[in-house]
Amino acid sequence: MSTVFENVTALCRRVRAAAPLLAAADHAKRCRVLAAMASELRAATDAVLAANRYDLAKAAENGVPRVMMDRLMLSEERIDGIAAAIEALIALPDPLAGGESWERPVGLTITKKPVPFGVVAMIYEARPNVTADAAALAVKSGNAVVLRGGKEAIETNRAIVAALGGALAAEGISADAVGLVTDTSRESADALLSMRGLVDVLIPRGGKGLIRNCVENAKVPVIETGAGNCHVYVDAAADLEKALAVTVNAKCQRPSVCNAAESLLCHRAVAARFLPAFFEATRKWNVAFRACPASLPLLPNATPATEEDFYTEYNDYIMSVKIVDSVEEAVAHVNETGTGHSEAIITEDEGAAAYFLGAVDAAAVYHNASTRFTDGGEFGFGAEIGISTQKMHARGPMGPAALTTFKYLVKGNGTVR
Repeated sequence: MSTVFENVTALCRRVRAAAPLLAAADHAKRCRVLAAMASELRAATDAVLAANRYDLAKAAENGVPRVMMDRLMLSEERIDGIAAAIEALIALPDPLAGGESWERPVGLTITKKPVPFGVVAMIYEARPNVTADAAALAVKSGNAVVLRGGKEAIETNRAIVAALGGALAAEGISADAVGLVTDTSRESADALLSMRGLVDVLIPRGGKGLIRNCVENAKVPVIETGAGNCHVYVDAAADLEKALAVTVNAKCQRPSVCNAAESLLCHRAVAARFLPAFFEATRKWNVAFRACPASLPLLPNATPATEEDFYTEYNDYIMSVKIVDSVEEAVAHVNETGTGHSEAIITEDEGAAAYFLGAVDAAAVYHNASTRFTDGGEFGFGAEIGISTQKMHARGPMGPAALTTFKYLVKGNGTVR
C-alpha cells in the first residue's frame, strides 16, 4: 500500500467519523454553520488572494490556457460572490425536512424520510469556487465532504478549506467534516475512486477525460456531471436580432464553462443573413469557426470542420457550425453529438419549439434563452455541486436536495408477518 493511498484513506476515515455530527444537526444549526462559513471566507480574503496569486503564477509558468486561468483567478469581488452564494443557501428549505407516511393493513406505519448520503467526494479541476460551493452544499444537506481539486488551485483550496474548517469548529462541528486531499497526483485521485465503505458517492466535475476515468474506474457510486457540448439552433422562424444576442452570450460570455455553447446549428433559410452577422458580432473575441461545407463561405475566418469537431467541447473561443434543413435534422444532430447537458432553440414558431423541447435528450432545453443559465444559482438552488448529465437520481444542476437519499422508518406494535 502506497503512502498516497494510506493518506487518502486516513483522510476519508476522519471525514467519515465527522459525518454523523452534520447528519444529526438540525436545520437551524446547519444554517448557523453556513453563515459562519461565509463570514470566515470573507475574513480570509487576503490569505485566499495571496494563495491564489501563487497558484496563478505557477499556472502561467506551466502554460495553462487563458480560459482556464479565468476559472482559476479570484478577486475580492469573486470571493464576496462565493460567500454570498453560501448565504443564499440559508434561505432555501431544509432538504432533510418532510417526507411521506402511510398505513398498512397489518398495523405498520411507514415513513419515507430524506437523509444525507453521508460522505460525498468530489474530484474537480482548477476552479476554487467549487471548493466552497461543494462544502456549503454538503453542510446544507447534512453531508460531510472530501474534496480533491486540481494541482493548479491547490494553495487557494488550502486557504479556502482552512477558513471553512474554522467556521465548522466554531459551531461545534469537527473541521474534518470538510476534508481536502492535498496530494494532487493522479495516484490520489485513483485512491479516492476506491474508497468503498468510506465514501458514499463520488461526483467528478471537469473535462471529459476526468469524468470518463471516474465513471470507468470508480469502485464507489458515481454521479456523472459536467461535459458540455452544448448547441444553439437558429430556426427558420427565428427573430435574428434575438438569435444574435442569445448565441453571442452562449458562446462568448464565459467560454471556459460547461454550459457555454460549442456548436451552432442554423437553418438554411436564414443562414446567409445570420452567419455573417454572427461573425461580425464575435470578431472582438476572435472566435474561430469550424464550419460545414455549406457554412464555410459565410464565415470569413472559418476552417473546414472535421467529424470530430461536432463532438468537441472546446472550452475556448472556438465553435463548430452546421447548416441544417429542418428542426428535425437539428434535433437528430444534437442527440447524436451532444452530451446531454444544455441545448437551445431560437424560434418564434411555437410548434418548432415544442418539438425541439420535447425531442432533445438533455438535462436542460431552452427556447429563446442562452444555455448559460444552466446553473444552480440561476435555477434558484443556491450554489451547485455539479450539473448531472445522467438520468438516475439527479439530472441538471444539483442543489441541496440532490445530495440526499431516503430511508424508510417503519413502526409497528409487536407486528409480525
